[in-house]
Amino acid sequence: MLNNRISLDKETSWGDEIKNDQINFRFNIITIIAYLIGIVLIVQLFNLQVVNGESYREQSNTRLSRITTIKAARGSILDRSGNEIAGVKTENNIEIYKTNISNDELNKSMLNLVNLLEKYQIGYNDTFPIKINPFEFTINGEQLTEWKKKYKIAEEATAEEAFYKFKDKYEIKSENVDDIRKTISIRYLITTTGYSATKSITIATNVNEEVVAQISERNSDFPGISISTKAARTYLAGNLASHVIGYTGKIKEEEYNENKDNYDIDDIIGKTGVESVFEKYVKGEDGERQIEMSVDGTITGEYVSKNAIAGSDVVLTIDSNLQKVTQDALENCINKIRSGGFSQTYDAQGGSAVVMNVNTGEVLATASYPTFEPQWFVGGISQENWAYLRDDQRHPQLNKTTQSAYAPGSIFKMVTAIAGLESGAITSKEKINDTGIYTKYKSATKDGFKCWYYTSYHRGHGYLNVTQALQHSCNYFFYETGNRMGIDTLAKYALHFGLGKKTGIELPSEKSGDVASRETYSKIRPGKMIGPGDVLNASIGQGDNNFTPMQIAKYISSVANGGTVVNPTVIKSVLNSDGTEVSREEVEKYVSEELGNQNTDDGISVNPESIAIAKEGMRMAASEAGGTAYNIFKNFKVEVAGKTGSAEAGKDKNGNDLVNAWFVCFAPYEKPEVAVVVMIENGGHGNYAAEVARDVLNQYFGMNVATTEINESITAVPFVEQIR
Repeated sequence: MLNNRISLDKETSWGDEIKNDQINFRFNIITIIAYLIGIVLIVQLFNLQVVNGESYREQSNTRLSRITTIKAARGSILDRSGNEIAGVKTENNIEIYKTNISNDELNKSMLNLVNLLEKYQIGYNDTFPIKINPFEFTINGEQLTEWKKKYKIAEEATAEEAFYKFKDKYEIKSENVDDIRKTISIRYLITTTGYSATKSITIATNVNEEVVAQISERNSDFPGISISTKAARTYLAGNLASHVIGYTGKIKEEEYNENKDNYDIDDIIGKTGVESVFEKYVKGEDGERQIEMSVDGTITGEYVSKNAIAGSDVVLTIDSNLQKVTQDALENCINKIRSGGFSQTYDAQGGSAVVMNVNTGEVLATASYPTFEPQWFVGGISQENWAYLRDDQRHPQLNKTTQSAYAPGSIFKMVTAIAGLESGAITSKEKINDTGIYTKYKSATKDGFKCWYYTSYHRGHGYLNVTQALQHSCNYFFYETGNRMGIDTLAKYALHFGLGKKTGIELPSEKSGDVASRETYSKIRPGKMIGPGDVLNASIGQGDNNFTPMQIAKYISSVANGGTVVNPTVIKSVLNSDGTEVSREEVEKYVSEELGNQNTDDGISVNPESIAIAKEGMRMAASEAGGTAYNIFKNFKVEVAGKTGSAEAGKDKNGNDLVNAWFVCFAPYEKPEVAVVVMIENGGHGNYAAEVARDVLNQYFGMNVATTEINESITAVPFVEQIR
């Protein structure tokens, strides 16, 4: 037993010795390999740092790598037939990247560039707030104070002193004031915008081929300067539908700070109109390009690492030919009123018009006068055009169809008629005797509330039923109707037809307006109660009633189609870059969130008979002798239902009455298709405005003989042919 144990112990010891020898052998092998690797690395390192070090360092110092953005092409804006109104074009832009050149070389490069641009009369980004000859600040007040503080300039420093402070800051050696100012303009842009070897700053856009050639041929004179080719917005039809389309412009600092993840500091974004509201869709998705370049800015290689995706196309409900006719007719009518082409001359200031499909709410044309051209803003607006937009008291940039509210006058009387019929205040057969002066509340005025007919002819209309009252626009009849039913009922039906609240159309800054009501009255006049006289004024579309022309178009369309309240829209569809269509539900949800629109369905239903009576009154006003618009439509080939309105709008600076002219209509009477609303600021009489509607309906129903050309791809086609 003992011998066995001794034997086992000997065997175990011998096995352990063998294992230890094996481990030691492996360790020695690993150690030798590690030493060999170390020797190789040391040799390689010696080779890199000593033998070829200078060569590699030179290569490293002369190469830069950057990732640049490939700007996505902005989506187009098309009319309902697919004609491009806003598109893209390829343009050459001048950019600057940060390179390893001296300060003196940079200053020379900037001066050479500005001289070249001025030689070819090309504008460039110049935001430096000091001008010379004489020295003056271009900013003032708190803005100037903050600017001085930001750049550590003494508060009491003059423009000249501040100017030379920047000369020293940028180490400009020239003593020529003009050259100093030119150099500072670009250096200041770089300072305020920021640039690097991987991020460029755009100096000028849409430069011509001569400038491109000069920069390419004289590359050594422009270190750090490069030419990039980008797709830029272009507007193809002048001022056509400009207030709907809007325009684009460089992103503001505060806009950039809110959207740094999606935009660069020098990006172009939508500022107004559809360009603004549908920015998310038309913007597209930028791509990326990897660029290898030498220290002097020479590109040595590049490749696309991420493809750009073009923005979506927005298809409008607008018909270009109908739009052109509407704009021209509105402008011509305003000029005719101003020049004495009608029986009376008024100082008409501007106006608006809306053409709407009464069954769908699609806006077929919408005009606001005076107007502007979106192209003015591409690449920076000129001083002349900016002065016009800023100083013209008629507000050319304002979309008067959605952003201005006016007293409607007599075009409101259909609301009063329908509300009276629905409430039982009047019946369709009842006749009310217009004696000329409504005297029930004579105390509210000096002589009582007068009908316009009495003012003109010193007598009343006599006995009229509701359709006759609409035909002749009898104030007396509607005074009595309003007095019987009261302000609450009147306001209820006005709101039902979309008056005094936003329509939800896909355009920015829509105004809500006001409906004459107890709430509106107390809001305007805190602590006071609405009185009987206020109700009478409200009944004929005066008082606190103030509506946008787009609201009026919604109201007239809803009457025309038999009482279905329609929602105006300028968007027919949104098409992705791959041709697929964005769902209507998604578009509506997006617009609702973007503009804060709400569902305003009040659940009120109106008896079709009441609607039919109002429609008949409108027909009689436009198509029967004695109607207020009969002289305009008496020989018209399509039966038109219409209503004139002349709304008091205060007094001008000379104490003369201001009277806005309205005309509303729909046609054909039997099967309504289209509604037209026209409003002319201080246009005097509603039948003056009716001429615009007549010209529009002529185009719509294909009665025009001449063909109107808008651009090469757009020719006048009777619009009715497209929707029937």
